[in-house]
Amino acid sequence: MSGGDSSAAALQAAVVEVEAHASESGWDQPARLFALVRTAELAAAEPELAVELGIHDNTAHLLTPVEQELDQHDEPLEQLLARITWPEAVEGALAVVERIVLPPEVEGQVPNDPGEASAFAAGHAQHEDVRIAAGVLRTGESHCVLRLRSHDDDDQLMHGRDLVPGLVLALRETLET
Repeated sequence: MSGGDSSAAALQAAVVEVEAHASESGWDQPARLFALVRTAELAAAEPELAVELGIHDNTAHLLTPVEQELDQHDEPLEQLLARITWPEAVEGALAVVERIVLPPEVEGQVPNDPGEASAFAAGHAQHEDVRIAAGVLRTGESHCVLRLRSHDDDDQLMHGRDLVPGLVLALRETLET
């Protein structure tokens, strides 16, 4: 496996792990943000933590998600991401958000006012709740996982590199120096 393939696989594993962890809390949860660090570097910097986490040679190539504290009352995650930059030790970033989506044929009916738009979407008969977990690495890899509330099974997850392009871009911008 090449370095890019290995990084992509490690990122995918981290995104799936974090989405599964978020899923354990159920729906209607606040946004969450994680720094992704190389597990081997974390183990070297924090040997006691490495023992506690069970890190060994077979897991050292993975990425470890480190959750960041967010003040949930101030602003949406997308606005917060515009002000975040990560130190070089952070290999990537990962976010989990829940959103309401509507079918494309309804887009023209959505009010322009954000508050009215939210109420419209939440009350629309065809709305769908979706949990999005998206991660990016400094090396360019990205991976997204989507879970629909109406198909809330692990075998129904949708995977892709760029399923939520706006969130992927916002996360990438946090890694730019």
